[in-house]
Amino acid sequence: MLLRLDDEARQVVLGECLGRALEGHGLVYLEGELGAGKTTLARGVLRAYGHRGAVKSPTYTLVEPYELDDVRIHHFDLYRLGDPEELEFIGGRDLLGGDALCLIEWPGRGEGWLPEPDLFICLTLAGVGREARLEARNPRGDRLLARLAAMPELTTCRLVGPDDAREGEVAR
Repeated sequence: MLLRLDDEARQVVLGECLGRALEGHGLVYLEGELGAGKTTLARGVLRAYGHRGAVKSPTYTLVEPYELDDVRIHHFDLYRLGDPEELEFIGGRDLLGGDALCLIEWPGRGEGWLPEPDLFICLTLAGVGREARLEARNPRGDRLLARLAAMPELTTCRLVGPDDAREGEVAR
């Protein structure tokens, strides 16, 4: 699925839709260069569960936990991770296991240690907006993409059609 997000508000809308589709659990990788909007997307996901406070990227703490009603969300930022094994020392296996929803920024830094995600989202700068490429990585991810595609709120994100996809890229 390829979406064009014309402004920050559209990134938050995508995050809120993603949060509803995830139903409080799952594993999502958020990839993109600095300033691409990974934390903005995470803020939208948290808003879907009622969080109205600030959402900062946990660059120095590596993970920020949120307890919202009966949903546990772990927002990881692995940008400053020196070695994937550091995740073991912060209790990564416990945080990633169970029934929590985990959002992981800079997942490449945990390569070889992190489990395969349900969804992989790559954000890229596109003029003043962003493009979001969402890829399912397992059957649950396929179901998540189908739920997202059915959400009317995402029509404002200008779903890129097959004729608009870049060469070699498959649009859904």
